[in-house]
Amino acid sequence: MEATVAERGQITLPKAVRDALGLVKGTQLKVELDGSRIILRKNVDDAISRLRGRFKLPAGVSTDDVMRELRGRAPGDPVEP
Repeated sequence: MEATVAERGQITLPKAVRDALGLVKGTQLKVELDGSRIILRKNVDDAISRLRGRFKLPAGVSTDDVMRELRGRAPGDPVEP
């Protein structure tokens, strides 16, 4: 796949790449140089920070409860009879 640098330094990422990475308008990318390579990384921290505080647990349910439901009993948890 190829991309061409436009007049103002912009490039268009191929649709297959955008779709594979879930890139949409406004997605932030980290840009790194590695010798003569340009590395673009999806900024996962940004996606997580935008969602922070948007979901609320039901009253009386803790994040530990949710994690146990998803993962099962954690090491050190008491064994229920």
